[in-house]
Amino acid sequence: MSNSLALLSIFILAVFVGFEVVSKVSTTLHTPLMSGANAIHGVILVGAIIVADHASTTLELVLAIIAIVLATINMVGGFVVTDRMLEMFKGKKRNTDSEDKK
Repeated sequence: MSNSLALLSIFILAVFVGFEVVSKVSTTLHTPLMSGANAIHGVILVGAIIVADHASTTLELVLAIIAIVLATINMVGGFVVTDRMLEMFKGKKRNTDSEDKK
């Protein structure tokens, strides 16, 4: 019972801390920070896997699996956003044929 209460407390605190941290970030900084935070998302995923390994009740296992799924979505989404952001900074290809005719 005590182990379940400790894991539930850690989960609830992580939700509140995550919400506070993300809500304080300016929208113009969110995308660049997300690209730098992909390593943190990986650590969260590893932590969720460790919690799933140590789960002793069905509730703990279900919460750990939900955490794994959400952390995976978060990490993959961070990489997708980073890729899209980097595509914006790539230079557009010049049409050399139209420049040669001028």
